[in-house]
Amino acid sequence: MTHTVEKIGGTSMSRVHELRDTLFVGGREGADLYGRIFVVSAFGGITNLLLEHKKSGDAGVYAQFANADNDRGWHEALDRVAGEMIKAHEAVLDHPADIEQATDWVRSRIEDARNALTDLQRLCNYGHFRLTEHLLQVRELLSGLGESHSAYVTTMLLQRGGVNARLVDLSGWRDDGDVSLDDRITGAMSRVDPMTEMPIVTGYAQCAEGLMREFDRGYSEVTFSKLAALTGAKEAIIHKEFHLSSADPNLVGQDAVRKLGRTNYDVADQLSNMGMEAIHPKAAKTLRQAEVPLRVTNAFEPEDPGTLIDDCPADEPGVEIVTGLDIIALEVFEQDMVGVKGYDAAILEVLKRHDVRIVSKLSNANTITHYVDSSLKVMKRVEKDIAEIYPAAEIRSKTLALASVIGRDLSTLRVLQRGLCAVADAGHECIGATQGPRNVDVQFIMERDDLKACIKALHGEFIETPKAALKSVA
Repeated sequence: MTHTVEKIGGTSMSRVHELRDTLFVGGREGADLYGRIFVVSAFGGITNLLLEHKKSGDAGVYAQFANADNDRGWHEALDRVAGEMIKAHEAVLDHPADIEQATDWVRSRIEDARNALTDLQRLCNYGHFRLTEHLLQVRELLSGLGESHSAYVTTMLLQRGGVNARLVDLSGWRDDGDVSLDDRITGAMSRVDPMTEMPIVTGYAQCAEGLMREFDRGYSEVTFSKLAALTGAKEAIIHKEFHLSSADPNLVGQDAVRKLGRTNYDVADQLSNMGMEAIHPKAAKTLRQAEVPLRVTNAFEPEDPGTLIDDCPADEPGVEIVTGLDIIALEVFEQDMVGVKGYDAAILEVLKRHDVRIVSKLSNANTITHYVDSSLKVMKRVEKDIAEIYPAAEIRSKTLALASVIGRDLSTLRVLQRGLCAVADAGHECIGATQGPRNVDVQFIMERDDLKACIKALHGEFIETPKAALKSVA
C-alpha cells in the first residue's frame, strides 16, 4: 500500500493546465512524481452537453436522440459537443502539435459516435428492434466520450511537461463489452506500474453491469473507489475547488466557516442525504469496506492536507457542519390508519416508482409525512397514485426546507433544544425538528424563505460562538 488514487472533478479539470504545475508536479522530481493514480472527469460542461444539463435539464445529445422526431436536433447537438471539446483543450494545451492531435482525436471519436447512433437509428426503423431497449447503452457511450477526451488531453499535457504519464482508457471503446467492472479495472491496471509512471484513468468505465443503470452521473466516483480498493491504495483523494467546510461560506461568511479537517463516513453519508455529496454513498461504502481512508482537498491548495474521512469515531462530541436543502412535505392523513399495517409500504412503493428521493420522514397514529427532494410537478403525480390506493385519505404536498446540524458525535450537546432557541432568537420558527438515537444529525423543518437565515443562526450557535467550543452543556 504505497500509492494513492486521486480524483479530479470536471470544474477543476477545466483548469488542468494550472494543476500541472501544482497538483501533478509541484516541487516533485524523479520518483517523487509517481505513486499516484489520477481519475479524471470530463472537462466542465461537456457531460451536460452530451447528456442533459444537470440542473436546468436542457437537452444534450442523449436527450435529443432519445426524443428525436428528426435527425437534425441530435446531430447539431453532437456538433456543439465537438466544438466545446476543442475549445476546452485549446484552453489548456500550449503546444500547437498537441492541439492539432487532440482536435483530430475529437473529430474522429465524434464521427465514430455519430455513425454508431445513425446505424442504431436505422436499425430501429425495423419492427423487431426498439430504441428504448438500447438507450442505456447510448447514454453510456456518449458519457464515456467526455472522460476519454479529458484523460487523453491530460496525458499529453503531462508528457509535454516531462512526466511519464500513461493514458488508461476504461471506456471500452471498440473493446469487448461483456466484462465486469472489477475485471475492466484489474485488466487495464495489470499492465501499469504506478511507481514509475503516472496513470491518467477515465472516470467512466464500460462494464457488463452498466454503471449508469444504478449510479447515472455518479459513476466516476464509483470507478474511483473501485480502483482504490482493487489496487490496495493507502489513501483515496478527491480534489475539489473548495475545502469541506462547516457551512457554505457564501451564506455564513468566509471568515466564519471552519475547515472540517477530520470526520468519518457516517458524516459523509449524512451530507449525501442532504444533497451535499463529499462522495457518492455507494463509493463511500466501497472505500469503507476496503479500509481505505478518503481525503477531500482543495485542488488549488495542494499544500493543505484537506479533510480526512475514515471510520474512526470522534474524540469528543462536537458539531462539524450545518447545511440544508429545499424539500417537499408529502402528508398522508387517514383516520383508519391506526393499528393497520402496510400503509407506509404502499406509499413507499409509489415514491420509488416515481424516483422520488426521501430525505426524512415522520409518522403518528393516523398521519405519515415524508420529506422528499423532488418537484411539485412530480409530487402531483405521486398524490394521484396514492389517492387511487387510499381514496379516503387526505393527501397534500407543501414546499418547505430542512436544515441539518451534523457531527460524528452530538451527544451531550443538547443540539435539538439549543438549535430551536437559536432559530427563535433569530426571529424565525421551526415547523418541526427531530433527532435520532445515533446522535449524528439533528434536523429542523422550516418555511423555505427562512432556510438561509436559520442555517446562519445554527452555524453561529454551534460553530462560531465560544459556547460552541464546550464539550458538553450541563
